[in-house]
Amino acid sequence: MQSWVDDGFVILPSYLPDDVLAPAVDDLELMFPNADDFHDGIDPARNARFIGDEFNGIDSFPFTSLALCRVPVSAALVSLAEALLGTQDIRLYSAEAWGKYEGAADYDQDLHRDFLNHTILAPSSAPQFRQLELFVFLSEVTPELGAPRMVRRSSITDELPAKPNFFPAHAVSEDDEGFVDAAGRPDLYEIETPAAGPAGTVVAFQPQTVHRGAAITQPRGSRFTMHLNYRPAEAEWAHRHAWADRSHNPHWYTFVEQANPRQLELFGFPPPGHSYWTVETLTGVSQRYPGLDMNPWRSSL
Repeated sequence: MQSWVDDGFVILPSYLPDDVLAPAVDDLELMFPNADDFHDGIDPARNARFIGDEFNGIDSFPFTSLALCRVPVSAALVSLAEALLGTQDIRLYSAEAWGKYEGAADYDQDLHRDFLNHTILAPSSAPQFRQLELFVFLSEVTPELGAPRMVRRSSITDELPAKPNFFPAHAVSEDDEGFVDAAGRPDLYEIETPAAGPAGTVVAFQPQTVHRGAAITQPRGSRFTMHLNYRPAEAEWAHRHAWADRSHNPHWYTFVEQANPRQLELFGFPPPGHSYWTVETLTGVSQRYPGLDMNPWRSSL
């Protein structure tokens, strides 16, 4: 906990339990070609989506795989989020799985902070308003396989204003909107460190932590990760994905109908005993999700 606060990030090797990790790894090929299939061009049409743009390899929740859907709501990660955020009243505000392949795209990013697409405001250091980001490794991630580079919190990073937010290694053309440090910040690259580890490793950090994605240099290399984000329920200004916009996806129904109340609370389902639950709403929700056991909510009336 203290390292996450003091340094802005913490690396937890092999943190994800095998009973959560192994089924997710087994299902990766439902979403991403394995390294050999990609590099051997077994299915060019499937490979095409990953080529050219580093972000093309992202799949967002709900995932095709139920085992992968279970990772963000697993007890190990929810307990970690509760501990780091200091409250049990938390929300999962985005979840993405990401496949990257050597040579498919340029994954080398400028150092930056994530708050521009994680909050409509600016980050707060107040404990009750902190936000949590997790990188969850579903395969080994080494420096050669594009381990994210992290910059420890220090007087240097604490003094950075909200603008600019992107810090190139060298001077670049002026950014008219002022979000890019045109002078460059090579000093930050001198103190970055790779966050590497075996499958199951979790890297916990904050939207104001300076970091970047890195190139995959290992020949025929690949890496598979998740990017998960949690916030206190009270921090309504912190969001990235609108779950209602995804809630008529067939994979959403599959996930919801096997989830428990605590897992569904992470997406905004009111808990049993909440005033939302009435005969009317219980009937409607049970009609929408006929496979969902409504007894925990029904018994609280």
